[in-house]
Amino acid sequence: MNFMLKIIKFFIVSLLLFSFVRPVLAVSQTANINSNVNQTIVTHSAQAQVLKVLQERIITRNNGAKSKQQNLQLKILTGPLTGKLVKYQGISKLDVVGNNVYKAGDKVVVNYSAGLNGQNTFYIMNYIRENSLWWLLLLFIVVILLIGRSQGLKAILSLSLSFVFIIKVMIPLIIQGFNPLLVGGLGSFVILLIIVYLTNGINKKSHIALLSILISLIVTAGLAIFFSNLAHLTGTAQEEVTYLIEAGPAINFQGLLLAAIIIGTLGILDDIVIGQVEVVTQIRSLNPRLPFKKTFTMSMKVGRAHLGAVVNTLFLAYVGMSLPLIVLIGLHQTPFLSFFQIVNSEKISTEIVRTLVGVIGLSLSVPITTWLAARYLQGDKKLKQKVNNN
Repeated sequence: MNFMLKIIKFFIVSLLLFSFVRPVLAVSQTANINSNVNQTIVTHSAQAQVLKVLQERIITRNNGAKSKQQNLQLKILTGPLTGKLVKYQGISKLDVVGNNVYKAGDKVVVNYSAGLNGQNTFYIMNYIRENSLWWLLLLFIVVILLIGRSQGLKAILSLSLSFVFIIKVMIPLIIQGFNPLLVGGLGSFVILLIIVYLTNGINKKSHIALLSILISLIVTAGLAIFFSNLAHLTGTAQEEVTYLIEAGPAINFQGLLLAAIIIGTLGILDDIVIGQVEVVTQIRSLNPRLPFKKTFTMSMKVGRAHLGAVVNTLFLAYVGMSLPLIVLIGLHQTPFLSFFQIVNSEKISTEIVRTLVGVIGLSLSVPITTWLAARYLQGDKKLKQKVNNN
């Protein structure tokens, strides 16, 4: 009964959070103003539905791959042009990589702007994927709650609060010109408090986990700063930086890179540290009088096994995210014609520093956490009874 009440409370909180966050994620009408000498062009965004395919053309690329271009009739669903039927001219001499193929009934995002003749020109930007993502989110919540029960509830709630904190506090501070490294560091500490105490409660185990993660994050930040400067990383290797430069606010991109490393490491640190504290807790519950050295040694064996799995997971996750880039390297295409060029590319160097610094921070967190947990859980007379009750 108590668990059901928690579920009900959780969904109420979730609805409030989603109503708070959804305007940030939803496709809404926007206006982008680009000024030149003669005129100002205003670009609007709206949702539309494909009514029918007017014309199609197949083009063949130099490598034999085929691409389909389409002229479509659309119905505008949002904004001042709601209900208007318009034409999208997709057939042209320009071959767009990743060109989507649409059918009647598809919902899309369109941008439109008035040309020199005063007529609006419409461009399809992409599918509207919002509904499918919300269904996936619902499935995610159901699975976590069914399997994790009360712990799953706490995990989802802490995840929601962390997400809101990043979107509503950290990002606006960075946009306003605050140092991204400072914002990322302090913000990570706040997220850390949310994750640890909400998921595991306010107790000695949580205090030890919090201290262990904090020490590991400080070490990771120090390594990130040192090797970013040593490798002369500017933080401008990612394509998104181009849009940020044009967006207006002056952002310290190297600081943004360092903040990304810290925040990215935080999520996995939480898993390793809390898991390692629990290992020590279970060992101490079996024998509260076990010497510190023996407790540390036994716990480290489990920690090493866990760390090995995490390192492999990080590597495979990186390969998965960067597979197109790795294929390009395998083809020896410009700018990756040799090992020398690969290693000295800032994009590759950035990912190497990000990955290796993160792994070093994670590795150091294992002995740090184990030492603190074995030392300060040593001789806790109430520990065995508490674990048995759980």
